[in-house]
Amino acid sequence: MAAASIKSNNNKISLAMERTGQWVISQDIPTDVVVEVGEVGFNLHKFMLVAKSNYVRKLILESKVPDLARIDLSDIPGGAEIFEKAAKFCYGVNFEITVHNVAALRCAADYLQMTDKYSDGNLAGRTEDFLSQAALTSLSGAVVVLKSCEDLLPVAEDLKIVQRCVDVATVKACNEANFPSRSPPNWWTEELSILPIPFFEKIIQAMKLRGAKPLTLATAIITYAERSLASLSPQHLSSAPPCQQSSNPAHKQLLESIVKLLPPDKTALPINFLCRLLRTGTLLRASPGSKAELEKRVSAVMEHATVDDLLVLSFTSDGESLLDLESVRRVVSGFVEKEKSVAVFNAGDFEEVCSAAMQRVAKTVDAYLGEVATCGELSISKFNGIANLVPKAARKVDDDLYRAIDIYLKAHPNLDEIEREKVCSAMDPLKLSYEARVHASQNKRLPLQITLHALYYDQLKLRSGSGLGHNTKDAPTTRTQVQADVSLIKENDDLRAELQKMKMLITEVHQGKNQQGSSSSTTKGGGGGTRRPTFFSSVSKKLGKLNPFKNGSKDTSTIEDVVDITKPRKRRYRGRKGEDLIFEERLVDYLDEMILNYKGPVRSSGNVAQLSFGEETAKEVSLDAAELGKQNADVVAALATENAGALKSEVKQIEWMIRITFGDYELSYSQ
Repeated sequence: MAAASIKSNNNKISLAMERTGQWVISQDIPTDVVVEVGEVGFNLHKFMLVAKSNYVRKLILESKVPDLARIDLSDIPGGAEIFEKAAKFCYGVNFEITVHNVAALRCAADYLQMTDKYSDGNLAGRTEDFLSQAALTSLSGAVVVLKSCEDLLPVAEDLKIVQRCVDVATVKACNEANFPSRSPPNWWTEELSILPIPFFEKIIQAMKLRGAKPLTLATAIITYAERSLASLSPQHLSSAPPCQQSSNPAHKQLLESIVKLLPPDKTALPINFLCRLLRTGTLLRASPGSKAELEKRVSAVMEHATVDDLLVLSFTSDGESLLDLESVRRVVSGFVEKEKSVAVFNAGDFEEVCSAAMQRVAKTVDAYLGEVATCGELSISKFNGIANLVPKAARKVDDDLYRAIDIYLKAHPNLDEIEREKVCSAMDPLKLSYEARVHASQNKRLPLQITLHALYYDQLKLRSGSGLGHNTKDAPTTRTQVQADVSLIKENDDLRAELQKMKMLITEVHQGKNQQGSSSSTTKGGGGGTRRPTFFSSVSKKLGKLNPFKNGSKDTSTIEDVVDITKPRKRRYRGRKGEDLIFEERLVDYLDEMILNYKGPVRSSGNVAQLSFGEETAKEVSLDAAELGKQNADVVAALATENAGALKSEVKQIEWMIRITFGDYELSYSQ
């Protein structure tokens, strides 16, 4: 290994000797010193170097070695390549000074002390003339020289080369921004974008001091960020584990430096650029301060955001998995808080009236939710967390939000009823358009509560004759009524199961009684079958006993009802308000059984028969007063109308009334 290294060094030295041998003045005088620069050696003449370099002269004079044969100049700025040009200058060999090497030659001249003070027309003077007369006369020249100073620090700063380049570039850039001299007008931003971030920072700060407009600064920063951050591998950023995404400190420092350079005017930068910058910060795991600053800037211009801008923040590069929803939540929340502050300042009611900007953001957020709803890893809390950030008043209709909710329910088919209700809680069913309500009423993915909201609201509109348009003033009352009805209907779902069990038990009891009395009973009407008594035929016995007109009419208390009327599966009645009502047979049969098996006290007052069910009894039959009133009132009235003929045969056309009470609640029906 050591032998190979020695051989490599010897090859470099021999190449350097071959190269320098082409321009050494005299081949007759043998070289007497080897100058080593790193791993490269140059065979030169001492007297030629001493004539131009005061530093070499001092090394030779101050050397403790009588005949110094080797000099180590590995610290020279620019390395072996620049020293070769400096040596050529010592030998009087022509070479080209350019904007790419002038800074290094100036630094090397200072290192070798090749100044005009030591020798007229020396290398330092030549490079200074080139800087002032050629390199620093244009923006492009100043930028190239400044970029070459990256490897020459701190010597280049000590010699004021960096500052001179920054000053020239600043003046030229500001002039071009105000008075473009070529096309395209922003060509100067491309020139600045090749600089390292420390030098770019110096120019931007100098432009601020010169009063550059925020839009001018923003244009330069956008071009620089797009060019410098484009070198980051998207595949690496999206696929690498979080612990490796920030493994390159230079990338992270670059981003944070760009964030610090952003102009104070938060509206100077377009939102799509800010979103891409924030996404890069998330991938690189930038500092919390940098991310917070970017989120504030995005919030400030949120009204101009599109769905794609928000999706940039949310998904990985492949679009397969969610990246960061918290940034989106904070951005939307920041905008809402800003709108609230404006409303308070203007003495407005933010809950009732929202600005046009807030309404635009609401539509964007709803459309965004529709895009991310298909992600399997999106939880209900995160979905609702973003949806609920938007004030209710910002949505004139909830159609877009309903679409997002429907997509979420379709993408998450395993949600139970409670979870689906949580998803739908962000939406107001009464703010759906007619078309959306029709769709919702047929949507099996929605929970029962939302479906009933849609159906019930349109039914109320039809009955009230107000059409299908939405009246926002009626929404709170309707919503309260619907919620109460939905709660009762849900309870009914549970009650019906219990009632079915009770009905089966009652049927078994009746069948037992009928079997016991079948041997002693006779059948009227030529042996036809006997129908189960209706509730009025059973109650008529009690009414006959309580009827005050009994003595003036025929006593029919012993006549049994033998008319066989087969009830259809469903019945249509005219309600008390003239509306059509359709009720299932099981609900009708239940009321039959309830009154048929009534064992409580019967009170009479004139032509009124009152059947009372206490609260405990009401609980036993799984009904409460509110449910009876809202769900079964029209059913009872319809049954009374249907059986009016049987009742009238008892009371001879006299007006009648049946009053049923459940605890403190009372229902009265008259004919």
